[in-house]
Amino acid sequence: MAQEKNLPKGFVYIKEQIPDIKLDIRYAGSNNFIGKPVSSYQKSVGILSKPATDALEKIQNDLMSQGYCLKIFDAYRPQTAVNHFIEWARNPADTLTKAKFYPKIAKKDLFQLGYIASKSGHSRGSTVDLTIIDAKTGKELDMGSGYDFFGNISHHNTDKITKEQKANRSLLKRIMIKNGFRPYPEEWWHYTLRNEPYPETYFDFPVR
Repeated sequence: MAQEKNLPKGFVYIKEQIPDIKLDIRYAGSNNFIGKPVSSYQKSVGILSKPATDALEKIQNDLMSQGYCLKIFDAYRPQTAVNHFIEWARNPADTLTKAKFYPKIAKKDLFQLGYIASKSGHSRGSTVDLTIIDAKTGKELDMGSGYDFFGNISHHNTDKITKEQKANRSLLKRIMIKNGFRPYPEEWWHYTLRNEPYPETYFDFPVR
């Protein structure tokens, strides 16, 4: 039975449509800024709206012809997971992951600085966090900062990265924009489909 039976109409499992894409769904495990699995991430699977997945498929095919491959860190994100982020941000004592993800930012400032919000575009089903890897080795291209690193070095306009790192970010940015996604200035990995099918709807079905 196809996995799609578990999803609301209009959503698909990315890997079913794009078998050679790589998934590293961080919120289903412990390698994330909370340091443990996030609420409603019951399986390490990537889910997106059909139009967003169709656009990703074109990007993947283009990159594969150049020896590269997409790696997805996060796609559709349930509102319950966003609520978990909010709850975590309000607990000043929990700084387990500070050294890796927000070494120069006070946890209490994460809301004010826009790193965590009460609503996420991911919950609308057409926003994706991703990078590019070498198709043969699986090694990520050097983007100058890690996924979900809270700081200026993750911004598109940072002057703190090398020419090579900037070129790698530009490769991702160009191909995403070419296929209908818009970048988010503060996070090099974050893209939203311009003509997203559910621009006003925040979904809350689990990732499973």
